[in-house]
Amino acid sequence: MIVAVSGGGDSMALLHLARDWGQGAGVAVEAVTVDHGLRPEAADEARMVAGVCDGLGVRHDTLQWRRESGGGNLQSAARAARYDLIAAHVGTRPGACIVLLGHTADDVAETFLMRLARGSGVDGLARMRGDWTDRGVRWLRPLLDVRREALRDVLRERGVGWVEDPSNEDERFDRVKARGALEALAPLGLGVERLTTTAAQQAVAREALEHWAAEAAARVARVEAGDVVFDQGALDALPDETRDRLLAHAIMWVSGATYRPRHDALTAVQAGLRGGGRATLGGCLLSARSDQLRVAREPGAVATLTAPLGTAWDGRWQIRPPEGTTGEGLTVRALGEAGLSACPDWRDSGLPRTSLLASPAVFSGDTLIAAPLAGVSEGYSAELGPQRGDFVAALLSR
Repeated sequence: MIVAVSGGGDSMALLHLARDWGQGAGVAVEAVTVDHGLRPEAADEARMVAGVCDGLGVRHDTLQWRRESGGGNLQSAARAARYDLIAAHVGTRPGACIVLLGHTADDVAETFLMRLARGSGVDGLARMRGDWTDRGVRWLRPLLDVRREALRDVLRERGVGWVEDPSNEDERFDRVKARGALEALAPLGLGVERLTTTAAQQAVAREALEHWAAEAAARVARVEAGDVVFDQGALDALPDETRDRLLAHAIMWVSGATYRPRHDALTAVQAGLRGGGRATLGGCLLSARSDQLRVAREPGAVATLTAPLGTAWDGRWQIRPPEGTTGEGLTVRALGEAGLSACPDWRDSGLPRTSLLASPAVFSGDTLIAAPLAGVSEGYSAELGPQRGDFVAALLSR
C-alpha cells in the first residue's frame, strides 16, 4: 500500500493513520511524493516528508516532474502528471498495490461548487470516487467523510507539523474562491455537510446511469484494433444522456484522458458529424458514416510519442517481439505517413488509413522494422495492455 504525501495536512495525517493501520494489520505501507518543480520550496518539502517517513519506518520515494511545454492548463497538467508518475512508480513495486489519496469532505464540497459554476451535470456534481481503478492501479480516498480540520487535530495531538501551500491563499485559483464561497453560504444551510450529501446523491445517480450505459455499450459498440466503433443507428436511438456518456467514454478510453470532454464541445462535435465527416476532440479522430461512428486516436496526437520496445506506447499498446529478439536499439512510435508507405498491403487489414497512421510500429532509427496492424508483422504483435481494460467494464470502474 502506497500513500501519496505532498506534505500538506491532509496527506500527512493520512500517512500517520495508514502507518498505524498497517502495523496492526501486518500490511507494509510506503509513501511517495511528487515534486512538480513548480515552486522553489517543493524540493525541501519532499525532503521533509522523506524525513518524517524515515522516523516512522516507512519507505519513501520522491518522483520528479518536469513539464515539457508551457501551454495549456498548468494545474490540470500537473494533476495528470501526478497520477501518471505514481502509476508508473507502482508498476516498479512488487505485488499488487493500492494508492491512498488524502482528499477530504472539504475537497468534495469545494469541487461541487466549482463544477456547479461551470454548469456541470450529474458526473461533474457527483462526489469524487472513493475507490476506482485507472492506469492499472487501484486508488482509494478513505477520508472523503472527514473534515480537513479534524485531520489537523490528529497532527496537533501527535506534535506533527505540515506544509501550508501558499497557493491555498491565492484568490486567483477557483478552489480558493470556492472555500470563501462556502463560508458565505454556510448561513443559508449550504455548508460542507449539505454539499457533500448532495454530491453523494449525485454519485448514486451517476452509478445508475453508468449501469445503463454499460448495458447499451455491449449492444452498440465494439473494439477494433484499439478503435471504438459504434453502430450509428443504434447509437442515435439511445437517450441523449446515454449516447453522450458512451461517446465521452470512448474518447477517454482511446486517448487515456482522465476527464471527459466538456459537454458543449461534445455536443458541437456530434452536431457537426450528422450526415458524415470527421472531427477531432480530446486527442481522438471521430469519423462518421451512415452506418457507423469510429473513435480512433488522432494521428497528430501521437506523432511525436516514442517508447523503448518492451514498454507501453501511448499508455496502452504493448508490442511483443519475436522470441529471441532483444529489441536493443528499437523504438515504438506511430506508423505515420512514411511508415505506411512501406506497408504495401495495408489495405488488406480492413482498417482506415487514419487509424493505421496512429497505430504502433517498430523502428530502428528511421527504418521500419514492423507494423503489426498494417500487415507487416515480421513476427511482432501489437496488443492493448491491461491498463486500458475492457471498454464496457471500464464504464463502471472509472
